[in-house]
Amino acid sequence: MSAFVYLIEQTATGLYIFLAVGIFIALRAVLRANTSYRETYFELERDLARFGRVNAATALILLIQAALIVFGVQRIVAPVVRAAETNTFSIAGIVSDGTFVTPTAPPFTGGVVIDTSNVQLGVIDPAAQILPTPTLTPTPVGTIIPNAPAAECSDPNVGLQIPANGMIVFEPLVVVGTADAPNFAFYRFELNGPATFGSWATIGSDGTNAVPTLGVLGQFAPSFYPSGEYRFRVTVFDITSTQVGACAITLYISEPIPTATPIAAGTG
Repeated sequence: MSAFVYLIEQTATGLYIFLAVGIFIALRAVLRANTSYRETYFELERDLARFGRVNAATALILLIQAALIVFGVQRIVAPVVRAAETNTFSIAGIVSDGTFVTPTAPPFTGGVVIDTSNVQLGVIDPAAQILPTPTLTPTPVGTIIPNAPAAECSDPNVGLQIPANGMIVFEPLVVVGTADAPNFAFYRFELNGPATFGSWATIGSDGTNAVPTLGVLGQFAPSFYPSGEYRFRVTVFDITSTQVGACAITLYISEPIPTATPIAAGTG
């Protein structure tokens, strides 16, 4: 059901154009039938004109209802379905190395005598000093393809952490990053790849709240698109609907990884 809702949402623009053409043709047919009905004086021709006017009016009403249904799915149903699915997923993306603590042996209380005759006290050579190793920064979970095309994130106010550049995705994931700009109005997700015929296509609904610090931007469900290499982009617009920032990365959509099925032990 959600796939059908997302399909209507993504093709809403084309549906609006198709329905607008149909409404125009039906309205023109109503006007022509009404003109014919007023101009004719023969009963048979008046009946034919009346019948054509009723058919055209019925088609016009059905097309208007279809347009209202598409509008309701795009503006009401799709955001509700997306919000319900987003609540079922949590951010499972940050792996921290934590603090490495080695076990400490209990103090020895025996009477051991230490020979200090060969111990030299003085300045220690800096080259011989042992320095602590810095803790690794948090890394997003997922398989990263090496040598992927470089990310294009020139605006410091717009960035992506999840998905990471070169990541393989096959299940819904929470998009984490930043999206902000002076005179911020909204941001949106865009996809470019085999499913979009090599052009940028808007996916999902626009985000109207700026995210100046690292946080959740929305959700991306790759299962609606065929496998392949894609460019994923978050784009920020100002109050004049002008693009003022963007961050694009490469990701690879694949089929879900099959889970292993345990083999039942045979009975002798």
